Parts: sequence; structure tokens; C-alpha cells
Amino acid sequence: MIITEAAAESAVPAVPGDAEATGAPEREQLKDAAIRALVQRIHQLQAERAQAFRRLEEGHRQYLSSGPPYDFPRYRSTVHEVTQAFAAASREVLAVEAELAGPRAQPLLASHVRRLQQLEETRLATVALLQLIGTPELTGQDNLQMHQLKMKVIKTMEAISEVLQDLRFDAESAE
Repeated sequence: MIITEAAAESAVPAVPGDAEATGAPEREQLKDAAIRALVQRIHQLQAERAQAFRRLEEGHRQYLSSGPPYDFPRYRSTVHEVTQAFAAASREVLAVEAELAGPRAQPLLASHVRRLQQLEETRLATVALLQLIGTPELTGQDNLQMHQLKMKVIKTMEAISEVLQDLRFDAESAE
């Protein structure tokens, strides 16, 4: 499906050599991290979000192919797991934004991170709406609306890519 393909394209590979490749950094680690490391962590979180979107899409595909009767409890479980992954990524992104806006005095970088977070919220809400419209109970509804929502996801992902590029470029200039 278009959402999965677009999600895979938006995944930004982590920059090699980052010490924080796994796990969420503690607040103290954020305070001691170089700006470059903070930006690398944002890119890693974006890769994690892309993986979560792929899991969500796969869970929806499995749900649609499971019935009738449809295996809603399994889909609900997938949505719950993915929601937790998105929430954890968002908390960490917000912590990096706060670090950049406050102690690091990097308002431009913080604004990029804030914009990225807003775009990811838009993307998630749009994907959720697309999945809702794609449920068997609503299949056959407004195809124009489905197309418009798919285009919104694509445009949002393009904007996310632009913000990530701006973040990387401006971070290099800040150091």
C-alpha cells in the first residue's frame, strides 16, 4: 500500500558512530550530548517511527485479510503496541526539543524538531483515518476522500523529509 512504501522512504538511516543507537537516553545524557548526537538521535527516532508505521500498516492488512469474521482483538493489540512506540518516540523528541530550546540555546534547531513533531502528529492522525475508512464496514465509501487522505500522507512525508534535511544542515552550521 502507498502508506507503507512512503513510510519506508521516509526512514532516515541513523548516522554511523552514534553511541545512543539503542534505548532512550536519560536526561543527563541529553545534557552531555553534543548537538550532533542530539540530531542523530532525532534521525534514529524517525527510523523507529517509520518501523512503527510499517507495523501499523501490516497489522491493518492482516486485520482486513482475517475475515469475515475479522480478528479485531489482534488488530487492537497491534494498535496498542504501535501507540506505545509512538508515545515513547514523541516523549524523547520533545525532550530533545526542550534541550535545544533551553540549555543549548539553539532556537532554530528546536523549531525544526517542533515542526517535525507536528508533522508526525498530522501523519499519524491521517493514517489512522485512512485505516478507519478502509475498514470493511466503511469500504465503498468516498474514494475521493481516500485519495485526498493518501495525498495528504505523501505531502506530509515530503515535508518531514524537508524538515529533517533542514535540521541536519542547520545543525552542521551550529557546531
